[in-house]
Amino acid sequence: MGILDDWATEQGVDREVLNDYFDTISENAHVVEQQIAQLRQSPRDPKPVAELFRLFHNLKGDARLCRFKLGDDLAHQLESILSRLRAGEIRITDLLGETLLLAYDRLEMTVGSLLNNKPTANLKLDQLIQGLTDLAEAEASDIDMVAQDLIESVAGFRPSAQAAVQGVIPIASMEAAADNRTGDLLFFRSLALQLEQRSPLFYGRTSRNLQLAHSINEAADKPIDPLQLEVAVYMHDVGMMFLPESVWLKAGGLSPAEKSLLQRHTDYSAGLLTRMPGWQEAVRIIAQHHEKPDGRGYPAGLKADQICPGAKLMAIVDAFEAVMLKQSHRGPGRSMLRAAAEINASEQQFAAEWIAPFNQVIRNMLGE
Repeated sequence: MGILDDWATEQGVDREVLNDYFDTISENAHVVEQQIAQLRQSPRDPKPVAELFRLFHNLKGDARLCRFKLGDDLAHQLESILSRLRAGEIRITDLLGETLLLAYDRLEMTVGSLLNNKPTANLKLDQLIQGLTDLAEAEASDIDMVAQDLIESVAGFRPSAQAAVQGVIPIASMEAAADNRTGDLLFFRSLALQLEQRSPLFYGRTSRNLQLAHSINEAADKPIDPLQLEVAVYMHDVGMMFLPESVWLKAGGLSPAEKSLLQRHTDYSAGLLTRMPGWQEAVRIIAQHHEKPDGRGYPAGLKADQICPGAKLMAIVDAFEAVMLKQSHRGPGRSMLRAAAEINASEQQFAAEWIAPFNQVIRNMLGE
């Protein structure tokens, strides 16, 4: 029996009921994003507060139908915070808004983990519930401080009020080559920029990924050759352009056949670069950047030490960018803090030795 089966047997809940609950959470995520954004813009407008209160109240009822106590407790505390906002006892701040969104993220991740028989201990749910309880009872003057404590206990980062909603990574400049490979770099960069043109969501992703990859590598004392890493950043998704756009630009879920087709992009990207001499390490990084330490990645199902260090680093960079843009129809995308929190909550999917340098870089970007 899996994690969900054990939990469901104990609680008397079947998978179909929990799946319906998960669908409700996911379908309403864009409403939460939009209403909190509206509340930040117009703090005195009662409509966003009323809509959020209604939504959290309904989620509490749904959680009780599922006999999902954690969801009940979480929704109850969110409802209590909204009640205080509605009564004018407290006011919305960037940190409070970020906390509400982080809590909703965790609820969705928790139910999703149960449905996929994944552990939930890494989501730090006890700390989340306690932090929301403290926030619901805090003095108005202490709201930001309590929100900072909650975010730090759950996400591992203590943001300033200004950094909490930061979502832009500084643009990187291309690292100059010390030899005649400069022409190759310019060519590879041009291909990456062509990929960016395929979707408005991709604009700036090359520079963002390059900055993050170099920064993490530097935080780890540069175990990866910077030029090889740079080429891997440029080329790792270029193979997407050999696939039908209806697949790799699809907004919804993929069918098994589409997923299998999409996974071929690593072969195309690595195969293209193999034709260019001098970039063997970059080829390995590209070919392996979707492998996972537990062997559940693709295309070869490599495990742990079978995966080259650069690919382990690139996996985090690629995942962070994906989370930042996750389901963009919900709103403007994840803030840097929420995206980093999601990476840390999923750290078992990544090489442990790269999580600490990644966190160090994010802390610097958040201005800790």
